[in-house]
Amino acid sequence: EWLYYNYKKKVNLILLEVLINKEEFKGKVVLVTGASRGIGKAIAIELAKCGASVAINYNSNTRLAKNTLKSVRSYGVNAEIIKANVSEEKEVKYLIRETEKKLGPIDLLITNAGILHVPKDVLDLDYKIWKKIMSTNVDGTLLPIKEVIPGMIKRKFGRIVCISSIAGLGKRPNMITYATSKASVIALARNLAEAVAPYIRINTVAPGLIETDMAKAFSKETKKNIILNTPLKRLGTSEDIANTVIYLLSEQSSFITGQTLIVDGGKVVLP
Repeated sequence: EWLYYNYKKKVNLILLEVLINKEEFKGKVVLVTGASRGIGKAIAIELAKCGASVAINYNSNTRLAKNTLKSVRSYGVNAEIIKANVSEEKEVKYLIRETEKKLGPIDLLITNAGILHVPKDVLDLDYKIWKKIMSTNVDGTLLPIKEVIPGMIKRKFGRIVCISSIAGLGKRPNMITYATSKASVIALARNLAEAVAPYIRINTVAPGLIETDMAKAFSKETKKNIILNTPLKRLGTSEDIANTVIYLLSEQSSFITGQTLIVDGGKVVLP
């Protein structure tokens, strides 16, 4: 099973390289929010492999951000780490200003920063937690987009990918706050996509459970049940999501905007 998985992963990466012209990313400036670890880190690294200049946003863990920076710079690209809380407008303005000062105008934006909350009780709707989840997951998506859109429109070019979750697509009574925030991200991207067309494309990726630090919020039993109910019989990896993001940023997806691409091993196709 391990050999099959790694062989399949290698084949998928080869196909991705064949389909996507990595040269198109050279000279592009990309900002990835929440990029010190997990999915954000994987996205930053994949874009560095493609030759993009990468701004790595983080909120608290400088050590992890520096580790990501080291990995990104190992591919010979320009990269910077910029500390900012994406749920605060003043800090987002600083984030955009510093990115453009150090790397240049932003061509590509990935809004990845987000937090998960799994309450112990279904009806645990603590308002303080609600505000924190919404400000990070929803405001943290809107604010960076709001700041980069004017420049993208002026230059007549922009690509934005928002990271949501399959929790935002269906019923999640055990994760009401989180699911609502991720549904809001999908709705925000879908509506903005039409408003900023034709020069800017905005799409959303909705991952299933991905093997990252965030997955530690789920028990081993829960993860086992998720795998059993996933047609591909495994959890996703950060690289699975990063490869999907690269596709949506590339010209291979030039006729796709306002869409949500589900990356969950086939779980949502189940009744």
